Amino acid sequence: MSLKNKLHELKLKYKDTKMRASFNALHTFLYLPNETTHSGSHVRAADDLKRTMNTVIMALVPCLIFGIFNAGYQHYSAINGFPETFSLFEHFINWENFVLGAWTVLPLVVVSYGVGLAIEFLFATIKGHEVEEGYLVTGMLVPLIIPVDTPLWMLAVAVAFGVVIGKEVFGGTGMNILNPALTIRAFLFFAYPTWMSGDKVWVHGAVERDAQIAAGATDVSAISGETILGSYAQNNEVVYSLWDMFYGFIPGSIGETSTLLIILGGIFLLYTKVASWRIIVSSIVGALVMGLIFNWVVDAGVIKEGSSFYGLMSVAFWEHLIIGGLAFGIVYMATDPVTGSQTNKGKWIYGFFIGFISVMIRVFNPAYPEGVFLAILLMNVFAPTIDHYVIRGNIKRRMKRLKVKTA
Repeated sequence: MSLKNKLHELKLKYKDTKMRASFNALHTFLYLPNETTHSGSHVRAADDLKRTMNTVIMALVPCLIFGIFNAGYQHYSAINGFPETFSLFEHFINWENFVLGAWTVLPLVVVSYGVGLAIEFLFATIKGHEVEEGYLVTGMLVPLIIPVDTPLWMLAVAVAFGVVIGKEVFGGTGMNILNPALTIRAFLFFAYPTWMSGDKVWVHGAVERDAQIAAGATDVSAISGETILGSYAQNNEVVYSLWDMFYGFIPGSIGETSTLLIILGGIFLLYTKVASWRIIVSSIVGALVMGLIFNWVVDAGVIKEGSSFYGLMSVAFWEHLIIGGLAFGIVYMATDPVTGSQTNKGKWIYGFFIGFISVMIRVFNPAYPEGVFLAILLMNVFAPTIDHYVIRGNIKRRMKRLKVKTA
């Protein structure tokens, strides 16, 4: 008997039991559902929720693989020192980096998916609805936006909180008002702040050393404008070039360091029409505008050198896009179709304020080195309000046109 026939028999067996939803989730993961609509009008298209989620996962896989190698590279470089002449295949893409990175990163992925899906299946069984595929992306995003040495038990607690409080209490996938992955990240940040910030957080097994590694790679004291590859020591400080940051050879959360791969992933999501180009473009514009304002404040002499705000204010406005997790948040988090604005005009407003507020938080509150996750969560809350006023504005304009025609 073929596997497909055997699964069909099991489907009939569990048809009227509480395990129906759990079995259907596993069955449709392997095969397309053999059900068709029979009444009413429906949108008929080649894509569905599962295909959409899988598309986003494919865009995230390069960041995951790069993060695995980077975890090993940062670990051995912190211990042995950074190479004077950087070679991609000799110092970065090698077996030692991969083994160490996989040993530290993959358990985070397993725990994220294991705990999250277990809760999804539990709620589906209790409530009698189908298991939704929304956590497929969340389960991949979470390990990529946390430090590499996050304890597994801590991640499990945060995932349980994020799935239950951030999604299930609102009704499940498609009903949540907050991005579940960012809800998990926010829980970790505020519940266990010492594990989420500080230089040793971003390097696996980091040892005490003189070189202070930037928290989340946003500290401009570690930024160099020299166009070289590879980090190097200068006055007992580790200096990272702009090219290091663009390619991703810097400490940081697992999947957030490589701006190049994030851009490629964003292009893929735009090509497949999964992500909204309006949100991405407006977020970039918002970040650049806030960066330009800070640069103007510094150039005008309003903020003097030596001030606590001077360092990040003096960073070139466009450099904010390649340091920290801003690019990752814009491409993979802000474009969440459930928690973002739904109207076209609303997407422009929603994205602009994400970029604008992200840079503002980064500069004004060093305690939150990555303001992007707070900015996105804040705008998640305001997205329905933005759409409400956009729609009301459209209705008022149409009513005015109607009055003119009937006058």
